[in-house]
This record gives sequence, structure tokens and C-alpha cells, in this order.
Amino acid sequence: MATTRTPLRRIADYAVLGVLAFVFTLPVLYLFLGSLKPSDQVLDGLSGFLPTDLSLDNYSAVLDALDSDSTGYFWRFMGVSLLLAFVVVTGGLFVNSMAAYGLSRLRWRGREAVFTLVLLLMLVPFESVAVPLFYMFNDQRDTLYIQAVPFIANAFSVYQFHTFFRSIPPSIEEAARIDGAGPWRTFFAIIVPMSKPAFASVAILTFLTQWGAFLWPVLMVSDPAVRPLPLEMSVFQGQLPPDWGQILAFGVLLVLPVLVVFVFFQRWFVQGVASSAVKG
Repeated sequence: MATTRTPLRRIADYAVLGVLAFVFTLPVLYLFLGSLKPSDQVLDGLSGFLPTDLSLDNYSAVLDALDSDSTGYFWRFMGVSLLLAFVVVTGGLFVNSMAAYGLSRLRWRGREAVFTLVLLLMLVPFESVAVPLFYMFNDQRDTLYIQAVPFIANAFSVYQFHTFFRSIPPSIEEAARIDGAGPWRTFFAIIVPMSKPAFASVAILTFLTQWGAFLWPVLMVSDPAVRPLPLEMSVFQGQLPPDWGQILAFGVLLVLPVLVVFVFFQRWFVQGVASSAVKG
């Protein structure tokens, strides 16, 4: 039996959620405000939240500092990260969704064993296989290829698609089969349009993972021409003496593409999260 919440309970729920949202927003607010302040005012504790002496000088300084052959070019680092994220996200959506469709909707011998293997792969942290992968692909260091291809297939993405596809009524596919549609046409013409929330959720989570990738580029990239933005930020931060205003400005420039992607996909992402919560 469904229970109705009293107005007092509803107010309390929103109050708790509001406080939590405020707490989680504070670091982001500090990041944005600090990026607009002189370096000597960034590490002033709580006074760093005061909007004083704001300017865009730190952003100009970052772009000017990374605008030569010796230091590399900021927009080249940004372009490398965007290209890698695009390849991993688009390739992952295609490969992982098709794998999940085969595991969830098609019947074939050994299907459950393969899906169990996918679940087991989710338990293996990347750090445990990073060194073996490094020696396997050592001859392909400093390439865009090696930064993207190993991460297109993803066990967690397959699991997310699998969970969503299992919720689609079988009668829809049976009707398509009666109309003469084969597995390929059924997948692309029926399943994919119905699965926008799942695709949006996987796209955002994959983009976040790839955009913030650091360990693998540290192992495989030394050439500034193919250096992604997170790795360049670590190089920039390591310069002495550190200019914290510029470092926070770099951080904002690193975060902006993530915000753009989330805003673009947020409607379907929220639907996907809500449907997953209901199924759970």
C-alpha cells in the first residue's frame, strides 16, 4: 500500500536534500571563485568564498602560458581530450549496446556463462591490469590509438545496457519479428529509439571516466602532441612556484566540457537513473 507523506515530512525531506546539495556544491563554488581571484587570495580558507577582486586574468595567463612549441598549446590538449572522449563514447555505445542486446534478448548456448564473465570483469580494477597492458602495447606509446581503443569495450556499460534491455517487453520484438524484421533491424529501429535513457546514462558515465583518465596517459604518453588535458594539468600544476589562481582556472576549463555534456544529456540521464532505481 502506497503511503502519502505529510507536509511536515515533505518539508523535512526537501530541507535535508537542500543542505546536502549545498554541501556538495561548495567545492565547485570555491573552484569557480578561486579561478577569478589573485593567487595570494585563493588559499584564504572560508574567506575564499567572498567574491572580491574578481577578474579573468588567471584564464588569460593559462592560455598565454600554453601557447608555444616549448610548452604545448592548450587548445591542442583540449582537442586531444575531446577526440579521445568522442571515440571512446561513440565506439562504446555501439559495441557495448550490441553486446548487451545479444546477452539479454538473443538466445544462444553459453549466454549465461558469458554474462557471468562480464560481471566478473566488473570486479577487476584497471590498476591491476595497467602494467601488463603497458608491456603489451609498449611499442604503440605516444599514439591516440592506444589511449582510446582499450577502453571502448566496457563491462559496466554492457551491464547497464543489459539491465535496461531486459525491461523491454518481449511482445515488441515478437511483433517486429512477425512483420519480417530481423535482429539487426529490430535492434536499430526499435530497441535503440526506446533506450535513449540508457544510452544517455552510459554516454555521460563513459565521458566522465575517459575525460578524467590519468593513470593510463601517465604510463603511455610523453609526447605533448598527444597529451590529454588532465595529464597536462598535472604538468602545469607541478611548475614552481605554483600559481593557485591559474591552477583553479585550468580546473574550470577542464570541468566545462563535462558540464556541457551533462546539460545536453540530462533529461535522458535522469530518466535512466529513475528507471534503474525503480527496477532496483
